[in-house]
Amino acid sequence: MKKSNAGQDNHTEPSVKDYKDIFQETPEGIIITIEVSAGSKKSLFPDGYNPWRKAFGIAVKAPPVEGKANKAIMELIAGYFHLPVHAVTILSGQTSSVKKVRIHGISRQQIIDLISG
Repeated sequence: MKKSNAGQDNHTEPSVKDYKDIFQETPEGIIITIEVSAGSKKSLFPDGYNPWRKAFGIAVKAPPVEGKANKAIMELIAGYFHLPVHAVTILSGQTSSVKKVRIHGISRQQIIDLISG
């Protein structure tokens, strides 16, 4: 998952101790923060980790117009965690590159296992 652009960004691999800060558990699901690169050459999740924002990177091919990138984000995250698209909800940041996303139907430990595995 490590992203390397010769020091071009702040993305790193999260450590196990970071996980308590990354995932917020709620009765409705797990909330994560993502940092989006829309209009990318390829779609990829997770695409690194920004420790300053405590956010996972995500790249989608879709442009950030008319909700296309948001739809692609939900589809990509749902596919990564083997969930239906309706299990992923963008809670905030609909027009921002930094978004809060809720994932329903998967445990915190399952998310950690998939991302760190």
